[in-house]
Amino acid sequence: MAQELTPVRTARLGRALGPEPTAVSGAVLLLPGGEEVSGRRPSALWAAASVRGLGRRLARAGAGEGLAVHAVHYRYRGWNGDEARLAADAAWAADEIVRRYGDVPVCLAGVDMGARAALHAAGHEAVNSVLAMGPWLPEEDMAAPPEPVRQLVGRRVLLVHGTKDERCDPELSFRLAARAKKANRDVCRFEVHSDGHGLHQYRAEVLALAEDFVMGALFGRALSRPVEDALAAPPPLGLRMPLAAGFGKSLRRR
Repeated sequence: MAQELTPVRTARLGRALGPEPTAVSGAVLLLPGGEEVSGRRPSALWAAASVRGLGRRLARAGAGEGLAVHAVHYRYRGWNGDEARLAADAAWAADEIVRRYGDVPVCLAGVDMGARAALHAAGHEAVNSVLAMGPWLPEEDMAAPPEPVRQLVGRRVLLVHGTKDERCDPELSFRLAARAKKANRDVCRFEVHSDGHGLHQYRAEVLALAEDFVMGALFGRALSRPVEDALAAPPPLGLRMPLAAGFGKSLRRR
């Protein structure tokens, strides 16, 4: 009897959120959360749930700029140690954007484990910015190498973390941001006080911050004063920038 071959799993891009522009001039890749170790394949519904609101907001904001927004559907739910499968899928997705749309700037926007994937895959030549929301990062271990940051050089990077996040330690994202800032001055980090992992309590402010950053990074729109200040401030000020209640209602731009 002929031996059955196990189908090779492949990552894929979800359908563009909102009306796909006829001429694409920039792209956002939405990277959902995942698990530390898992061989399961995520369902399309599971993959999109954590990034749908962010994606819709960005698609609306960039509709007039030629923005394409796609969620990445991973091969596996798990990061799976040195295999770093979510990061590999993020890099594949950036390749796919270039194949489809040509040489356009790409923002990797991830949540939870997807935020770690975004940070790792930032070295792709098409990527010009990273948005990492509530990033899952491993506990620091003296015997293991630290999370890489050199791939962030030349990219604009924003981390956002709730101070009451019980799943992903906000102190770990601060430490990573501090190391990244030494290599790349275009790194900032906002803290959402009293908010948890899903950043639901101040969701409107978080989405407004994400829009402000992504539209500025991809299309050169003027950044809000708080984001400009956070990027310019030396550590730790620009890495513990509080996200003000009501952010986005009346942005004061220079």
